Amino acid sequence: MRFGLIWAEAFSGLRRNASMVISVVLVTFVSLTFVGAAILMQMQIGTMRAFWQDRAQVQIYMCTAGSTQPTCTDGAATDEQIQEVKDKLDGEALKPLIREVRFQTPEEAYKDMVDVLGEDNASFLTPEQVNAAFLVRLVDPTEAAAITEAFAGTKGIEEVKDQLQLLDPLFSALTVATYIAVGIAVLMLVAAVLLIATTIRLSAFARRREIGIMRLVGASNRFIQTPFILEGVFAALIGAILASATILVGVKFGVEGYLRSRVAFVTTWVDMGDAAIVVPILLVIGCLLAALSAGFAIRRWLRA
Repeated sequence: MRFGLIWAEAFSGLRRNASMVISVVLVTFVSLTFVGAAILMQMQIGTMRAFWQDRAQVQIYMCTAGSTQPTCTDGAATDEQIQEVKDKLDGEALKPLIREVRFQTPEEAYKDMVDVLGEDNASFLTPEQVNAAFLVRLVDPTEAAAITEAFAGTKGIEEVKDQLQLLDPLFSALTVATYIAVGIAVLMLVAAVLLIATTIRLSAFARRREIGIMRLVGASNRFIQTPFILEGVFAALIGAILASATILVGVKFGVEGYLRSRVAFVTTWVDMGDAAIVVPILLVIGCLLAALSAGFAIRRWLRA
């Protein structure tokens, strides 16, 4: 097979259909950018979930003198009630679920509050108004419901709070955003596939006389089809490269340069290593879809 002739035919076709090729490049670029963004968002969700699951605690807040819960009608939790909670956490039923338990006195909790909020913002509270708490880290954070059920309605306990549940709305919002990105990407990829097929058919129609001569001199279908497939792959490859560059720039400057320094509560972000994983995926998707759609289009045209 004469590869020089095949490449010459492919580039000739690209020049003849420059406007359509630019359209394919742009549509492929936009669609693959959405695909890359969706993949990175899923990576971000997985990274954040793993980080917080490893550090999430179940917090058992003991009653204070000002607590209004039905379990706190007798005022602040007594030493006996605190000891009962400790003994239950150390009991045979719950101990296998627990990795670590730390008891935080009101004074320690108040000091942590001052560190987080600042002395001026925390000055309206006194240590006596802050809950003593058991901070429980689980072997499996998804088993938090067992702790919540074990202490529900217990005298001396104001509230049992699962930190992981507080993050569920954030994970849900990110997941919805991922689905939207995937939906847009699929629609754009379908548009790219149809546009590539149309471009190849127009290119074949413009060269129908050359194709007829090739058939008369005995050229194989593979020899005839290959330049057209290369046209589609080349246009899609340019779009995929642009999408990959956009993903790399977005992660470098958008995530590492902007979000990492301004969103303090998220400490784990996708990085350039994750972007480097996405780039070859985009290149493969772009080239594969282009090759398949171009090959299908030219085969149907040749049969016609």
